[in-house]
Amino acid sequence: MPASNTAAVPVLTIDGPVSSGKGTVARLVAQRLGWHLLDSGLLYRLLGLHAQRRGVPLDDEPALAELARGLPVEFCDRDGEGCALLEGEDVSRLARDEKVGELASQVAVLQGVREALLARQHAFATAPGLVADGRDMGTVVFRQAPLKIFLTASPEERARRRYKQLKDKGFSANLPALIEDIRARDDRDMQRSVAPLRPAEDAIVIDSTQMSVDEVVNRILEEARQQSLVARA
Repeated sequence: MPASNTAAVPVLTIDGPVSSGKGTVARLVAQRLGWHLLDSGLLYRLLGLHAQRRGVPLDDEPALAELARGLPVEFCDRDGEGCALLEGEDVSRLARDEKVGELASQVAVLQGVREALLARQHAFATAPGLVADGRDMGTVVFRQAPLKIFLTASPEERARRRYKQLKDKGFSANLPALIEDIRARDDRDMQRSVAPLRPAEDAIVIDSTQMSVDEVVNRILEEARQQSLVARA
């Protein structure tokens, strides 16, 4: 996969395992900087949901890649929160369901799918800058990004956060099952042959197990300031 050109537009990547908090952190960093936001995981979730609705098998790589190239999605903003439309339907809440996350995990291992979505992800890099959140933003999609963050936390802490998030949104959840699921997804993401989950060689690794969201955001903004991506953060 080709590296994207980030010479004209600064890109800050935030990668990490499932439920590491990177989505929340990326959104807050983008808001503080006044930059655009790419939630790459949402693209895979929407593709998985779209494939399920169309009856496309999740191991049919050519058919999934074709779906990905024409994925009928639109991203919007509602009261400061990101939202997503699939074929004109607001699926923001559905896309965060654990079952849809499992669909995303299955389609994301296919190289043809990842290549099909690459150009769409590159298109998010527009002035004044982009905060890109995902699993391979710094290692594959935006290799030339001047600042790369790898955000992680213990599986138990990530499961606890996910449990609280789901309960707050009215979803049912089981903490022991979430811990087991997170460990399984970590193993699958790290062992996959296409774009395995790992920090970029020049990434700054932040373990947020004992950190608040504000502490993580401020740490990243300080790194952006030190690297002269912004005058003030």
